Amino acid sequence: MPKRRFSDFALVRKEIQDETDRMTGRSKQISPIPIHLSIYSPNVVNLTLIDLPGLTKVAIEGQPDSIVEDIENMVRSYVEKPNCIILAISPANQDIATSDAIKLAREVDPSGERTFGVLTKLDLMDKGTNALDVLEGRSYRLQHPWVGIVNRSQADINKNVDMIVARRREREYFANSPEYSHLSSKMGSEYLAKLLSRHLESVIRARIPSITSLINKSIDELESEMNHIGRPIAVDAGAQLYTILELCRAFDKIFKEHLEGGRPGGDRIYGVFDNQLPTALKKLPFDRHLSLQNVRKVVSEADGYQPHLIAPEQGYRRLIESSLNYFRGPAEASVDAVHYVLKELVRKSIGETQELKRFPTLQAELAAASYEALERFREDGKKTTLRLVDMESSYLTVEFFRRLPRKWRREDILLPQHRRTVF
Repeated sequence: MPKRRFSDFALVRKEIQDETDRMTGRSKQISPIPIHLSIYSPNVVNLTLIDLPGLTKVAIEGQPDSIVEDIENMVRSYVEKPNCIILAISPANQDIATSDAIKLAREVDPSGERTFGVLTKLDLMDKGTNALDVLEGRSYRLQHPWVGIVNRSQADINKNVDMIVARRREREYFANSPEYSHLSSKMGSEYLAKLLSRHLESVIRARIPSITSLINKSIDELESEMNHIGRPIAVDAGAQLYTILELCRAFDKIFKEHLEGGRPGGDRIYGVFDNQLPTALKKLPFDRHLSLQNVRKVVSEADGYQPHLIAPEQGYRRLIESSLNYFRGPAEASVDAVHYVLKELVRKSIGETQELKRFPTLQAELAAASYEALERFREDGKKTTLRLVDMESSYLTVEFFRRLPRKWRREDILLPQHRRTVF
């Protein structure tokens, strides 16, 4: 019931009960959903209290078998937080050694820095007994002092005894008690509230530097995220198109840096032509193609039934043309190698373009468009490369044949007798 105000605490108690019934369906089950209640009064300290269900040992009728574990897990989810102050409330008329609250507090707060021990029902202890050993820290010592309180009885609640009267009766009980009168200034709900308020203030003061550091760190992270996100996205189509073009230009700039220098990548393309292509050409089977037996065969087939008179020009042409055709395979492989390098550079460039990181869909579209264009360029590049090979093999100048005999004669001089050419 948000923003509804109550001035009668009887109505507040009824609303809490009604809200609990709405959440749990009037059963004895529990709900992890908290009920928020804000109290505004000059008689209360500035604290946030969380009223957790009491730990139980067994499930009663109407509760699931897991209720014991469910309650403990719920309590742990709150008391395990490092900034939570634990009020380990135990009844004075029971042995403190069997207190589930103290046991759980010791597990989650071994040093006791966050634990305050609270004893209730001091007025219900058997005659001749008292809780001084606990309150004075002899039975179980905590880092913070134990505080005893006397709450309203069920009869007081039924009679609608208000809290002002209840607090006055509590003060009178400790002031007039022969066992606790010497501790009366450090007993009671009012003292407990002030003690917790002072502790909270000291904790906040001690943690201000770390809180400031955390705030500054959060500010830096948010500013970095905002810088990463960039300026707001335009709404109209024209502005959106301009934004897309700007992002594409940023990608294009990085891609050019990979190709032309400044970023790695362009050297790999140079390596294709400087290393890969020459190596592939050296592996071509020219030794077999230009063997003496094959040369005679090609020249003879080119002459036909009219042998050549001076030089077997037709045979030379056919031999050279067929040799140049071997270049087609390495040429095509070089185009494929460059295509692969360019695809890798596209992928790297998209990843390195910071402006594109906030637009994963545009990244995918840009990559797809780039790969599609590279595929077209590869086919065009292969056609052009093979056309150049065909052009070289289709037209052999006279000067080529003039240089060829001179070259062979120089090589014959250097070769042994049995390896010299036949022409």
